[in-house]
Amino acid sequence: MASLEGKVAVVTGASRGIGKGIALALASEGATVYVTGRTVAHGEHALPGTVGETAQACSKRGGKGIAVRVDHSNDSDVAALFDRVREEQGRLDVLVNNAFSLPDDLTEQKPFWEKPLSNWEMIDVGVRSNFVAAWHAAQIMTLQSSGLIVAISGYTGVAYTYGVVFGTSKSAVDRMSRDMAIELKPHGITSLSLWQGLTLTERAERNLENIPGLKGGAATRPDDACSPEFPGRVIAALASDPQVLRYSGGTFITAELAQEYGVKDIDGKVVPSLRGSRGAPLWAPIDD
Repeated sequence: MASLEGKVAVVTGASRGIGKGIALALASEGATVYVTGRTVAHGEHALPGTVGETAQACSKRGGKGIAVRVDHSNDSDVAALFDRVREEQGRLDVLVNNAFSLPDDLTEQKPFWEKPLSNWEMIDVGVRSNFVAAWHAAQIMTLQSSGLIVAISGYTGVAYTYGVVFGTSKSAVDRMSRDMAIELKPHGITSLSLWQGLTLTERAERNLENIPGLKGGAATRPDDACSPEFPGRVIAALASDPQVLRYSGGTFITAELAQEYGVKDIDGKVVPSLRGSRGAPLWAPIDD
């Protein structure tokens, strides 16, 4: 029996990238995965991938993928998603808040005042969107007295990476996960955030190929990278752990949790922690 058989997950922003990798990893363990994103047809995004393709790939992995077109800046879309989960499944075991609005100029080396104010969209879809999804998820999870809410964050929570708004958004996600954990603890629900390093998504591979000098950056060295499925493998281990509540409120480096659980990347690689060069999380579990 797969470790997540009978479990229901929502993974936001999963048309491609980290979200897609997480959805596939959870489905590989038997989970039913609701795959959300805005891309439903080829050509709607410069990069390949649709929610339907991810959902189909999830079903081929042994779980069940369900594609739902969701704009995470639209509260009505998000409400309809969780209403559907409640009606179709009657439960929700895992929410992975991954959706994030990455501007095209993210990696351009310009100060914040030379970038457009529209970069604030990283707060709208990346922080506020996390809160809205968790708000809905908690209303399902509290009724069953269990659940896991994971926010995808990164070393930029403490280490300058790309720009002001990017770092602000990830720092906010970490703190929000911790404060949610305090209020969710009486209901047996775990909330935590995971720090990803360089993840070889479609976008990252394109940028590494086309942006001179990017491969030598502290945050973008290919030798330190992992596949998009790596964080999903760690989340699957968390979701299968009957003692997962002990981690609630903490911010964790994905690579370090992987070592605790004996998880490796899809190619067998032990992904390195960058604690020494990029920094350490601020927030420990609330029970520490």
